[in-house]
Amino acid sequence: MELTLRELVTALHGMFFGGFFLMALFGALVLLLHHPVPEIAAPRWQSFYLIAMVALGWLAVFSGAYIIYPWYRAVPPAGADLILYPKFLLTAHPSTVGWHSLGMEWKEHVAWVAPMAATMVTFVLLKHRAAWNALREIRTTVLGFAAAFLAAAIAGGWGAMINKKAPVTGGQTFQLMGSAK
Repeated sequence: MELTLRELVTALHGMFFGGFFLMALFGALVLLLHHPVPEIAAPRWQSFYLIAMVALGWLAVFSGAYIIYPWYRAVPPAGADLILYPKFLLTAHPSTVGWHSLGMEWKEHVAWVAPMAATMVTFVLLKHRAAWNALREIRTTVLGFAAAFLAAAIAGGWGAMINKKAPVTGGQTFQLMGSAK
């Protein structure tokens, strides 16, 4: 089994940063629904968990926006094989143009909401636990940001489908299993 550098970075972005972020978001949602949150300082494990969740979210967004997306939108030279230029491969066919115009637009813009909301929730739970317990409005507002889970899940789904249809490839090849021939 071998992967190119771009495929490896894309897998790291989607399956590691994004996948673990989604799992951590779901865990945080369960934590939030386990009411009441004690007014004392967050246990050490909970603080680490929430901070790691936020870090994974930002790593997913930044690696997607500043590493993978430039590879995705690279402009092909005249007459080039579009298989190496995913955006242009998708937009070249009427049946796949929606994968770019809706899917990638969602990933480019809406996916940023998830780590922003996760950062806000983490801040409230780590710094304002007493307000969380005392004010129903704060609990309701913070739980409203659970929509970030949905935004991240949809972005992850679009990313997986787009990468299946028009993968980002190229770069050095790494042999992961088996022998090189």
